[in-house]
Amino acid sequence: MFSIEFFIVSSLKALVEVAGMALIGQGLIGLISGKSKQDNFVYRIFLVITSPIFKLARAISPRFIADAHMGLASFFIVFWLWIGLVYAKAYICQIQNLACVPG
Repeated sequence: MFSIEFFIVSSLKALVEVAGMALIGQGLIGLISGKSKQDNFVYRIFLVITSPIFKLARAISPRFIADAHMGLASFFIVFWLWIGLVYAKAYICQIQNLACVPG
């Protein structure tokens, strides 16, 4: 049985997971490379992936939060979005009596 709602929620969850992993990777590379992180090729790739998340975090966060903390704010936004999508996926499985595998 195919459920379009389940497909949409699963696709959004996968995108959020990619964004979360990119944020974690960017943070780790930033810690390892220090001040020369802007010269790192992989860091710049992660920056391209995570820039929409940073823009969203800046748009919804108060102005007194410093730009240095936008990485952490972005991660928490992605984390809570992921938690919500996990619950939405479980809810869809339960309501539509689908045989879903946890995860």
